[in-house]
Amino acid sequence: MVMLVNGEWHKQPVTTDEQGRFIRRDTTFRDWVTADGAGGYKAEAGRYHLYVSYACPWAHRVLIMRALKGLQDAISLSVVDPFMSDEGWHFSDNPDCIPDPIHNARYLREVYVAAKLDYTGRVTVPALWDKQTGTLVNNESRDLIRMLDTEFDAVAEHPRRYLPPERVQQVDAAIDAIYQPINNGVYRSGFATTQDAYEEAVTELFRALDHWEQVLGRQRYLAGDTLTEADWCLFTTLVRFDPVYHYHFKCNLRRIADYPNLWNYLKELYQVPGVAKTVHFGHIKHHYYASHESVNPTRIVPKGPVFDLTTPHDRATRTYAAA
Repeated sequence: MVMLVNGEWHKQPVTTDEQGRFIRRDTTFRDWVTADGAGGYKAEAGRYHLYVSYACPWAHRVLIMRALKGLQDAISLSVVDPFMSDEGWHFSDNPDCIPDPIHNARYLREVYVAAKLDYTGRVTVPALWDKQTGTLVNNESRDLIRMLDTEFDAVAEHPRRYLPPERVQQVDAAIDAIYQPINNGVYRSGFATTQDAYEEAVTELFRALDHWEQVLGRQRYLAGDTLTEADWCLFTTLVRFDPVYHYHFKCNLRRIADYPNLWNYLKELYQVPGVAKTVHFGHIKHHYYASHESVNPTRIVPKGPVFDLTTPHDRATRTYAAA
């Protein structure tokens, strides 16, 4: 792992506790963009710039919300190279990447230092830059999807909300429930440094997947009969599961393709208009297999697996219990 310490670049080992459990560090920039700008950051077209990686599931959920809301013209974008070396995320001439027009940065860490000269912490995506005040506003994916969903309607091409007012508690509860065992669970499995820590994480992961397989047999989406933010938070982990997490992170008790409800649910979400264009399997596989030398020392990127998310699903035709 690499990070900034008082604005200086340092390489450090992946953070684990004494039992070998992977520990994810908290995000740092947590200001909020609002429709009225009451907190100093107003949701305006052309004001904000988003830094992402196509490989990263946390950044991917924000990319999806940007696409679903039709905010591509309102919020500009930079995309880092999928390979992460000891220098961290970097910008390249890879044709699928988009350089940094704000700072002309070579490394993403330059953007973080531009926001805070003595910044200490991880340099992560997604990260939202405010061109007006010249700083990073927020680098927490859960905050960012909520902002894009609820605060940018005035400049969104598609102002549909993925947070129904009557289901806020259900949506937040679902996001909370999937985070530690599934979203973070794949990393806890893959980056564990002891057998006990790995088995603990992978057992919790598949227990949670088994649970949601049953839930999705009774209802169409995580929070009931409506597609919400919670579903997109799960989608970005599910879509990476079979090509990456199953093999690379040893999450191999079952594939998502082995779960009838989760597999059809994954296909349904992938087929929502605009979503497939945000999924870049080349970036995803190259990042994980080539960047994580401690997990995959040869850095060989596998050709498979072969699977098709465009085939028909049964989610729209089946009968569900009352949500």
